[in-house]
Amino acid sequence: MASNHVTNRHRRVGRPPAGAKEGEKVKDYPQLSIRLPLEMKARLNALSAVTGLAQWRIVVQAIDCFHEDLPANDRELVDGLSQRLLRAGATG
Repeated sequence: MASNHVTNRHRRVGRPPAGAKEGEKVKDYPQLSIRLPLEMKARLNALSAVTGLAQWRIVVQAIDCFHEDLPANDRELVDGLSQRLLRAGATG
């Protein structure tokens, strides 16, 4: 009796890496713990469910959107401070 099961030796078990950049793993990202009003947590859950995006991706997009809406001078300040914090290895 022939099996319909096709094997692929190169296929890895589990989910593929799902980081923001190629090859990055979300589990290697720093964690953030925040308190949200119940309405915002419900909205985040709903956004994730409707869009199919992970909650961390929605938060990243929201931060990017907020950053882009800043006046140019404030964006430059944020960019400079972010780079200094990254060079110093500060994550929290």
